[in-house]
Amino acid sequence: MASHKSALKKHHQDLKRRDRNRRHRSRLRTVVKKTRQAAETGDASTAEAALPKTLALVDRSAKHGVIHARKADRLKSRLARAVNRAKASKKGA
Repeated sequence: MASHKSALKKHHQDLKRRDRNRRHRSRLRTVVKKTRQAAETGDASTAEAALPKTLALVDRSAKHGVIHARKADRLKSRLARAVNRAKASKKGA
């Protein structure tokens, strides 16, 4: 455990950041999962409605350093492709 003042402060900051990052990451995973499930089950309208909010959350998470910028880009790309496939299958049906 830290024993001098600056190390104690750094430890306290790290704990706060860890809690904040966990909350953000958990929320992000939940929203991504719901959007992906909507796209995979063929519920194109729900997936399409959820996509902008999900992409905004992904961008915000990357901006705050919760996830890496490239991971954010990869997530956004894969989600958009999944939603587009759901829309295409809806049109074809």
